[in-house]
Amino acid sequence: MPIRVVIAEDNALLRQGIAGVVSGQADMELVGAAADLGGLRSLLEDSDPDVVVTDIRMPPTSTDEGVRVATELRGTRPGIGVVVLSQHGDPAYAVALLEGGTGGRAYLLKDRVADVDDLLVAIREVAAGRSVIDPQIIDALVTANRRTAPSDLDRLTARELEVLEQMAQGKSNAAIAATLFLSERAIEKHSNAIFSKLGLAEEVDVNRRVKAVLLYLQSD
Repeated sequence: MPIRVVIAEDNALLRQGIAGVVSGQADMELVGAAADLGGLRSLLEDSDPDVVVTDIRMPPTSTDEGVRVATELRGTRPGIGVVVLSQHGDPAYAVALLEGGTGGRAYLLKDRVADVDDLLVAIREVAAGRSVIDPQIIDALVTANRRTAPSDLDRLTARELEVLEQMAQGKSNAAIAATLFLSERAIEKHSNAIFSKLGLAEEVDVNRRVKAVLLYLQSD
């Protein structure tokens, strides 16, 4: 079955461009496109998409409509993945997007959507229940973390922070191992050390990963 996609973007050229890209994929189906929050909600009521690709700011208020829709869907239709597009590199938006969990959520900066593959990968990842965070947002979070007061994250080694940063991008242990040129066994050891130092040693493994990432993203 193709991935059913709904698009919400007030910029007509970008909306049409994304629609064209999605329509051209054999494994995707464009369900509809909207220019504002009202239009998006109408599409959601009338269809059953797998993924919503939405601008973070759009009419009527042009503030945080995309994040609000993602939060609403987390409670009402958790099976729908959301890819949020933004012109803004403020990591606070990413933190807000992921507060309810990282699964099925992606945050991309619009200037990277020009790389079509990045967008398509994000759609496929959130459809599969995984997450994607723009590397520039990760860099901003790391920079912000360095300016903050001491926290449990300060107990992590440089390598453990690297592993946690990769977790925050929604990568599996195998993908982290490939990125850092380490064995999966080494990644498992680093992950367990991270969980222990952050006080998450007794948590279910999936919950530990989510909570560790949220601690990392929310440290400010």
